[in-house]
Amino acid sequence: MQRSAEAHWRGDLKSGAGTVSTASGTLSQTPYSFHSRFEEGKGTNPEELLAAAHAGCFTMAVSAQLAQAGLKADSLDTTCKITLEKTDGGFGITESHLALNAKIPGATQEAFEKATQAAKSGCPVSKLYNTKITLEAHLES
Repeated sequence: MQRSAEAHWRGDLKSGAGTVSTASGTLSQTPYSFHSRFEEGKGTNPEELLAAAHAGCFTMAVSAQLAQAGLKADSLDTTCKITLEKTDGGFGITESHLALNAKIPGATQEAFEKATQAAKSGCPVSKLYNTKITLEAHLES
């Protein structure tokens, strides 16, 4: 299974701007720029999108782990904060912090911790941070 998104950009890094769109249409020419990434400008940015993806994937994975233990959550509310910092090699994502608030009838602390740890290491987005990256680049003239 593959999912796709497109990004378009015009201009240089600081004064340029772009849009991102997803094949599903959830994002449709959503603006992003230097200002929305490194300052407080309107639009999205890659780190915000990564945070949304990690929060969503992790939460679904927790649900799956709970089901394997015979448990069903009343609610799973996850916040993800992605940290982008300047390092010696330039900017880098240095942390993805997940915060989960859960209501799970009948769950013990042990079962909860087992499910959340398995979800943390097993969700596909968590695995993405150590993945093969491929590139197909085309320059139009």
